[in-house]
Amino acid sequence: MSGHGTPIPMTSHPCGPLTGTAEVPGDKSISHRSLILGAMAVGETRISGLLEGEDVLDTAKAMRAFGAEVTDHGGGEWSVHGVGVGGFAEPDQVIDCGNSGTGVRLIMGAMATSPITATFTGDASLNKRPMARVTDPLALFGTQSVGRNGGRLPMTIVGAADPIPVRYEVPVPSAQVKSAVLLAGLNAPGKTVVIEKEATRDHSERMLAGFGAEITVEDTDEGRVITLTGRPELKPQVIAVPRDPSSAAFPVCAALITPGSDVLVPGIGLNPTRAGLFTTLREMGADLTYENEREEGGEPVADLRAKYSPNMKGISVPPERAASMIDEYPVLSVVAANATGTMMMGGVKELRVKESDRIDAMARGLRANGVTVDEGDDWWSVEGLGIGGVPGGGICESFLDHRIAMSFMVMGMGAKKAVSVDDGGPIATSFPIFEPLMTGLGAKLLRDNRPV
Repeated sequence: MSGHGTPIPMTSHPCGPLTGTAEVPGDKSISHRSLILGAMAVGETRISGLLEGEDVLDTAKAMRAFGAEVTDHGGGEWSVHGVGVGGFAEPDQVIDCGNSGTGVRLIMGAMATSPITATFTGDASLNKRPMARVTDPLALFGTQSVGRNGGRLPMTIVGAADPIPVRYEVPVPSAQVKSAVLLAGLNAPGKTVVIEKEATRDHSERMLAGFGAEITVEDTDEGRVITLTGRPELKPQVIAVPRDPSSAAFPVCAALITPGSDVLVPGIGLNPTRAGLFTTLREMGADLTYENEREEGGEPVADLRAKYSPNMKGISVPPERAASMIDEYPVLSVVAANATGTMMMGGVKELRVKESDRIDAMARGLRANGVTVDEGDDWWSVEGLGIGGVPGGGICESFLDHRIAMSFMVMGMGAKKAVSVDDGGPIATSFPIFEPLMTGLGAKLLRDNRPV
């Protein structure tokens, strides 16, 4: 049963060349943060290019519940009239964050140092995911939390009436945990310090600085030390959201494994903390080029051109690169199955606690389609069969995970036989135009054996 209603079985058939321009949606990470920081600023923040997937729309609803005025002007244009740092009102109803781990964890952080109480829930997938990784550091500010066994949703957060600043070393590489602590630190007096042993995506730091917060980032022997001065007055911004590199991964990878393909994916954010997949693909021998490189809204951006690449080879991905491509490993494993040799992916234990256990989910689906996979707690490997060598013909479980579903749809495009997933409904959480975009390039996708 999908967390989004009746399951939607989907099948991807082998297809001809994928050609054209793939205009993927706005970046999900930046979209979430734009709404939350806009709600914590004083005045009106204008946002263009917002991702209008279910995850982000749930965050918009949550910001309204906390008292911000959030308006959809159509065409990805939104405005947020904020209530200021510490100005959140207590919600009247339970906050439903749907499938979004990013949304719920960042919102918990944003309200954790205000003297209000809020209860959070989500869909069947989100309610299985661990929240203690966020609530433990938030407790250091004076916040209280009560949830289900194992620190799971539904969960009630009681904000700290008299918060204190925190110095916190993040135990696992997680931009969500880091960002939750920084957002909580906004309404704590003094300086809140977060230390990362491994750098993770830095959208929060960039955006906090853009909104006028006093924040410094320093590389030291301890790691990456981020220092935030609390209780600033955040200034409203005009934000153009770049297109999402995690969404771009799917048309890019599909083009690489489908004979004759040539796909342009314009306006993709290439923040160094997010671009690990594209670096890895190029090291494998992918014909993937950056065109029209530029900077927009403080973020590096380029147009990506991906062409059919029949001579890719499996490599060992450096473990320290994992944080910059953690969401892209599922679709990378599909490319690995179409390369030659062994693809080794280590330092990826974070994949075990995403929307699903992504290592297990991909291993099961790959095996069901004739691919050999080995795995451990924090690593996995895929034996490449070469371009066109994946047998296909299997039915895969998506485990309510949008990226698992899309990865297997990509695999079907270059396999010998069609590949199916039991439920493609969760795709709408992050990439609501995935099906029309891919079919527009030439993919053959079916829902319940009917053309999309």
